[in-house]
Amino acid sequence: MTRPAPGGPPGAPPPATSGPSTGLSADAAGGAHEPSPEAAAGAHEAAVGVHAAVPGPVIGAAAVSVRLGERRVLDRVDLSVRPGEWLAVVGPNGAGKSTLLKAVMGLLAHDGDITLGGRPARALRPRDRARLVAYAPQTPALPPDMTVFDYALLGRTPYIPYLGRESHHDREITASVLDRLDLTGLAARRAGELSGGERQRAVLARALAQQAPVLLLDEPTTALDLGHQQQVLELVDRLRLADGLTVFTTLHDLTVAGQYADTLLLLADGRVAAAGRPAEVLTEDLVGRHFGAGVQVLPGPDGRPVVHLVRGGSRT
Repeated sequence: MTRPAPGGPPGAPPPATSGPSTGLSADAAGGAHEPSPEAAAGAHEAAVGVHAAVPGPVIGAAAVSVRLGERRVLDRVDLSVRPGEWLAVVGPNGAGKSTLLKAVMGLLAHDGDITLGGRPARALRPRDRARLVAYAPQTPALPPDMTVFDYALLGRTPYIPYLGRESHHDREITASVLDRLDLTGLAARRAGELSGGERQRAVLARALAQQAPVLLLDEPTTALDLGHQQQVLELVDRLRLADGLTVFTTLHDLTVAGQYADTLLLLADGRVAAAGRPAEVLTEDLVGRHFGAGVQVLPGPDGRPVVHLVRGGSRT
């Protein structure tokens, strides 16, 4: 899939007209006691201003390692994501891509240092982290009896005072996100009745409803058909460009990663094998060496790399 011309394909969602609409991680729903409703009301403005307040990277990792049992899944990974940048992590199965996102989100214990918005991630309370970073996991557990609207509304949890209820504004934001993801017609449907692609879009809706300035997406196009893949990617890119969102994703499709991301990070065996602009990472040598595939890499209409499999060219 190559990117459409500016303006998007017919029927694509319109550009955002309000603040950045961004999943709530599993640890954010509980959170700490809110000091006051006024503090909750001002939290979004403070979070969105993080890009102006942070002179360095909005996400940083230095020598980050993760062990799962006896296996070292990540080995001294360094990365830096600038405000407003789209970084895509690519790599073969088992390279540690999802593990890296979970470590950044604070869902896995790790060695090394991670910073979010210029602050040590370990020092952030769950609710503070949720106001800064929205996370959409690859395989979430959706309550089967919860409607799509109520599930997406959970993304507003970081802004609801302790023992409080969602406001009309929270519900308006949620409805707007569902509309942009072509989910309005499914708002009253129970999650247990959704197809795989509809579930994936509902998870993204919960993330976008959070309105965090940093968006972590683990394989956001999994189970989506081609049209909805493009719709989701174009929406994320429009929000990023219009509102300064920082996007950190894992992507399975190398061509899609090269089409949308500013920077690619190639992981192999838990280590950084390459990092840089898409044309610097998606080379025939690097892809062939780390994916065990025979490929041809050609420039697309906009000059970005397009990866083609070569039949009979497997290196395994």
